[in-house]
Amino acid sequence: MRKNQGNLISGLDIGSNFVRMVVGQLIDKEAGAQELQILGAAEFPSDGVQKGVINSIEDVVSSVSACLERVERMVGVPVDSTWVGISGLHILSQNSKGVIAVSKANNEIAEEDIQRAVEAARSIATPLNYEVLHVLPKHYTVDGQSGIKDPTSMTGVRLEVDTQIILGSSSQIKNLTKAVYRAGLDIEDLVLSIIATSETVVTKRQKELGVMVVNLGGSTTSLAVFEEGQLIHTAIIPIGSQLITNDIAVGLRTSVDVAERVKLENGDCRVDLTSKKDEIDLFELGSPEHDIVKKKYLTEIISARVEEILQKIDNELRKIQRSGLLPAGVMFTGAGAKLPGLVEISKKVLRLPTNLGYPINVISVTDKVNDLGFATAVGLVKWGSSMQAGSGYGKSGVGDVFRGTGKALDHVKKLFKTLIP
Repeated sequence: MRKNQGNLISGLDIGSNFVRMVVGQLIDKEAGAQELQILGAAEFPSDGVQKGVINSIEDVVSSVSACLERVERMVGVPVDSTWVGISGLHILSQNSKGVIAVSKANNEIAEEDIQRAVEAARSIATPLNYEVLHVLPKHYTVDGQSGIKDPTSMTGVRLEVDTQIILGSSSQIKNLTKAVYRAGLDIEDLVLSIIATSETVVTKRQKELGVMVVNLGGSTTSLAVFEEGQLIHTAIIPIGSQLITNDIAVGLRTSVDVAERVKLENGDCRVDLTSKKDEIDLFELGSPEHDIVKKKYLTEIISARVEEILQKIDNELRKIQRSGLLPAGVMFTGAGAKLPGLVEISKKVLRLPTNLGYPINVISVTDKVNDLGFATAVGLVKWGSSMQAGSGYGKSGVGDVFRGTGKALDHVKKLFKTLIP
């Protein structure tokens, strides 16, 4: 596999509205510590993707190539490989358990035993044309003692691991891989976008207490719920901020382009804080005619759709009996989370503390790192840096068993390396 020049780490987020790419680098500090610095970030309008699913490979290649060119101009060196986020309605999640007998004669659990347990959990009957993306350990059980986070060096005869298996459509994995390769990039690995986002917007303490990360994208809303430091639930809801724009276009009887500008420049979720006297002239926002609309009417349209999205998020929490029961609350990220008043209305609907999720523990030479829309791309860079340092998600010194698609992606890489010059 080719390596980035200068040990650069890049993350590629291919969304329904924008392709975003971030490039970072691990910098050595005192006492052998390392710090992640973001060197560049770029975005380009996305074509060929709908609800996280590729429907035109050539359009995706064009968008990714344009975004890559922009970010390379910023950092001044070529970017050869990247960590790629994968999302969409084809993503499935299910629980699995792996059970093995400890191999050593003295019954001391080694890293090899943990690997074998995780591989045993991976060996599930997957749906037709689906592949395993991630095997995420929740907790281990040693000789009946459950709730163990890291069983390394413990003594026991029987080792069990409870995991969450993330699955993706084989055809979508291949389409995404093909598009990225055709754009001239090697793939380090595919990572479920919302998990990568979570790596950079919430702390370990928040994950221990119980927190939900919500990525409000253009066509979909992704969420991940953490408790006791482990991922306990993921979901992708098939509505996003684009639906708010569509509602505005219908309600104000204007074009989608004008509706988008209205949402970005005058959008708000707080009906009670909007004056009945405030008016908006759509001509100033690109409409061919002087259509005057009440801002309160606009706010009512936005508020209704946002409440619907929040209710669907709460329904996901009810499925796992966590509705209103996450002490660390909700962290909203994604470009759709920029909507004023989202935090306030979320507190009422979800009955949880709510904040906007900006990347933490990252230094940057660009302001884009503080753009909510770039949180996933920054998270992918952080995921890549953690894997390089051997401290990635769920790691307990267990080698590469958590490296995303792992073996499932290898044969796809070999196939496209032979097909693409």
